[in-house]
Amino acid sequence: MPPGERGTPWFSAANTPDEEQARGPQAPTAQPQEWSGHRQYSVDDPEGYQRDWYARTQPEAEPGAASYETVAMPQQRSEPIPVPDDETVALRTADTRRAAQTPAGPGRAERRRAAKARGRRHAAPAAAASDAPAPARPLSRVEARRAARAAKDSPAVIASRAIGELFISFGVLMLLFVTYQLWWTNIRAGQQANQATNKIQDDWAKGRKPGVFEPGQGFAIMHIPKLDVVVPIAEGISKHKVLDRGMVGHYGEGKLKTAMPSDKVGNFAVAGHRNTHGEPFRYINRLQPGDPIVVETQDAYYTYKMASILPQTSPSNVSVIAPVPEGSGFGGPGRYITLTTCTPEFTSTYRMIVWGKMVDERPRSKGKPDALVG
Repeated sequence: MPPGERGTPWFSAANTPDEEQARGPQAPTAQPQEWSGHRQYSVDDPEGYQRDWYARTQPEAEPGAASYETVAMPQQRSEPIPVPDDETVALRTADTRRAAQTPAGPGRAERRRAAKARGRRHAAPAAAASDAPAPARPLSRVEARRAARAAKDSPAVIASRAIGELFISFGVLMLLFVTYQLWWTNIRAGQQANQATNKIQDDWAKGRKPGVFEPGQGFAIMHIPKLDVVVPIAEGISKHKVLDRGMVGHYGEGKLKTAMPSDKVGNFAVAGHRNTHGEPFRYINRLQPGDPIVVETQDAYYTYKMASILPQTSPSNVSVIAPVPEGSGFGGPGRYITLTTCTPEFTSTYRMIVWGKMVDERPRSKGKPDALVG
């Protein structure tokens, strides 16, 4: 182009080869961007949309103008400068702003786990609240009276409860009574019998002569070696004064009066408990003919041999203690002994009778008989 003339941008594309060669390589012309309508913009960069919109609404530089500017401005760099893309610039600007801000919080997975944990914490109190019983609706007056009547026990229930309590009390009392009868009475009677035996022996040692024995007074000691029985003999058959105290009682009063061991003829009859209260005659049914029964007095030992037994008879049969007892097998008068007790065990329905005949009278000065020594 001749000097002094200005090039028009509308004809920049028709430059001659010489001019192009003189100007050197040209920068590549940016291609116009097409509008897609679906471009995404960052929330943190609201200006990106405006920048991109205005960049597209402004008219593009014409090729001629670019050529003119290129001609007017001297070329300072040999390498072409790439034209920055508007969208790339917007994204980079948004990234720069985000980097300058506070670092982002936890990721999506962490947020989901945190939300689930919060949901469980909220669900637990809700479940506990749902399990709690709802407040009861206040009852009306009629409903309250009905509930009060329903809460009261019927007469049948009260009666059955009272009867049950009576039976329980009765059972407890019976248990206590049986324990007392079978256990405690034996202990207590054994102690009292031992005291009576010691007193009798003490009186003998002191040489006292009682003469006539009073009811309940001990005067002799009975030995049954086979049964390991040693029991004091007292005057009378009183239950409370003699028998319940663990002693053997002598039939010595009224119509039931019998002989004493020292008498030359007669039947020495005694009675004792078979069960409870010391039970000295419990096992007399085990005696066999010939087994010794020894009566010890202040002056002598009287030894009898078991002769016969009557397992059962009526309590009113007093003939068994007669001078010559019926059913004993004795043929005439003699010196006999009769042991009476209740039968069956733990009852007093009948009487059991054991008879014996005297075989030896030994003064105390000669010592104990063979039945007690062996």
